[in-house]
Amino acid sequence: MSRSAWYSLLLGLASTAAGAAPNVAVPVAQAAAGTETAPREASAATDEGAGGSIIPAATSTTPGSTPGPTPGTTPRAAAESIVREESWPGYNNGFDGQRYSSLNEINTRNVASLRRICTLRLGDQGAFETGPLVIDDTMYVTTARTTVALDAVRCTVRWRQVHRPDQVEAWTVNRGAAYLDGRLFRGTSDGRVLALDAKTGALLWKTKVGEPEKGEAVPSAPIAWNGKVYVGMAVGDYGTRGRMLALDAASGAIVWTFHTIPMGKERGADTWKTGESAAKGGGATWSSYTLDTARGEVLVPVANPSPMLDAAARRGDNLFTNSLVALDARTGALKWWYQLIPADWHDWDLGAAAVLYKTPQGRELVAMGSKDGNVYAIDRKTRKLLFKTPVTTLKNIDVPFTAAGVEVCPGVMGGVEWNGPAFDPVRNQLYVGAVDWCATFLTGQTKMPNGEVAPIGGIFKQGNVAEGWVTALDAVSGKPRWQYHSASPIVAGVTPTAGGVVFTGDIEGNFLALESATGKLLFKQATGGSVAGGVVTYSVAGRQYVATTSGNISKITFAASSGSPAIMVFALNSSGQTEAQVDAEQTQSIGQSGAGQAQGANGADSAGQPAADGAAPGRSLYASSCSACHGMRGEGSSGPALTGIHARLTPAQVIDRIKSPRGVMPKLYPSPLAEADVTAVAAYVGGL
Repeated sequence: MSRSAWYSLLLGLASTAAGAAPNVAVPVAQAAAGTETAPREASAATDEGAGGSIIPAATSTTPGSTPGPTPGTTPRAAAESIVREESWPGYNNGFDGQRYSSLNEINTRNVASLRRICTLRLGDQGAFETGPLVIDDTMYVTTARTTVALDAVRCTVRWRQVHRPDQVEAWTVNRGAAYLDGRLFRGTSDGRVLALDAKTGALLWKTKVGEPEKGEAVPSAPIAWNGKVYVGMAVGDYGTRGRMLALDAASGAIVWTFHTIPMGKERGADTWKTGESAAKGGGATWSSYTLDTARGEVLVPVANPSPMLDAAARRGDNLFTNSLVALDARTGALKWWYQLIPADWHDWDLGAAAVLYKTPQGRELVAMGSKDGNVYAIDRKTRKLLFKTPVTTLKNIDVPFTAAGVEVCPGVMGGVEWNGPAFDPVRNQLYVGAVDWCATFLTGQTKMPNGEVAPIGGIFKQGNVAEGWVTALDAVSGKPRWQYHSASPIVAGVTPTAGGVVFTGDIEGNFLALESATGKLLFKQATGGSVAGGVVTYSVAGRQYVATTSGNISKITFAASSGSPAIMVFALNSSGQTEAQVDAEQTQSIGQSGAGQAQGANGADSAGQPAADGAAPGRSLYASSCSACHGMRGEGSSGPALTGIHARLTPAQVIDRIKSPRGVMPKLYPSPLAEADVTAVAAYVGGL
């Protein structure tokens, strides 16, 4: 979800209503029974009625000149050749994005006896949406600035690397790393891509790929294959022009670039018919990517156009926004695309990676989950839509905005967010999490408290209730088989297993296990923080584990207070330990690194100097804990603008506001912000 999307929520974002209905598994017929608050009954749509479009592609945009890929068999076979199957080698496990695990030690008969065996508290604040990787017995996780290697069984830190920004950060979120040949690759909030030694955390190379002062960052989790690292740019809502890149894994050199917003003679440039609108057309990539090694295709989910709520300012279909784009992995040449929503005017991104799979009859399909609240599947041979199925409430989706306002479902923060569908080949089912949150859209311009106009092209106000769904779909017909209703949004990764169990989590902070066949809740454990990243499973020494992220201090995860970032590892309870014993004996903690110094790691820190721009001690803490709501420069976002606050509040009053927050502002004191941290943040804010 993009940052400027929050501008119109200034000072008035309502938190998720307390006391919502308990989590239940809802039969599809019941869930869809004619109410505005439940998802409408789904049906398989024809290509003509899909709301998407297919335009055959034949030419490339920015080709490169590197050797071709090594032929493969299937995406899953290629992924498993990197490491043992018991690992979790990529953001979505295999290159195909299926997220399926063949492990079955944890199954429907014993999942209720799961116990937390260890916890690592990362010592960072802010968004925590990483997709953990597990290579053999080492887990790798990321925050906006840090990369941590930990023992996947004991949660002890093996090393920790802290990136010191070279420039101002555009967007302090990171969704994970990629692994290849003993190296880790990740993006940064100041527009860099890093390569780290997977054994030591040592920095091997750093390549600048974006201009953070223009709003460019690299939050998505790359994929790495055949000597290349594939990653794209955000933040499109600042009026940047999106692009996808391939870098040489050994040197960091840029091999090819593909612009997701075409201009000039590039294919699709004629779909931008308003002046120079394409130059600031958006088209970011937010989460991760999918790779077909047999065809040598990188599949890129491209997000919304900019300005996000004003299609009249950018007449035309606005390729390649809200599209799945297939690129030649070797050259970056455009091979084909499918646009879900031409000329989007609701901020209904395609933000999550697609999933590749075969039907029992051998038909090759690709499925996508969109913020418009639908799951789409297309035939990869014909490029025609097979089905389009709603997985959350849909309402007034084609009604024009008015000055009085129109309630639309899903709203800007609804639908399928940054984790897309997963596939179970045994049961021939897709599983997807979704956010059920409507918004009221109005004509006009959103003004920030400092008087500036937000660059979103309209006004929206989120509703008061945000809930969630996990939906199981027949992978051939798209018909829902069951739905699980959550009292809070589902944005976490969804992981099906051979044990008949689907793992995920919710924003309220619950780690969940559902029965694959029925959606029945089999296990629920409060983690103390919002589950907004990956939920992964793996085995070490013959024992199966499940790890979940927890903690996410940011309103972009739909909760006013959502804990500090942590990793929690679960397994079947063979030791007899209680939760209290685990807390006392198996909880590790890393000291905060917010002030520009790496502190308190149990393993080796790759520490650097304070930020290159000479930032004050409170700047890093502000960036991680405050910027998602108040803007990277204090310009305002879902929270009020802080620029010039020294003229409105005394230093003591600023400190009091941080310690005793009002409204939906999250409580950060005394943890994760200690007394000295609050003082540092207040001093920094006073200078904005």
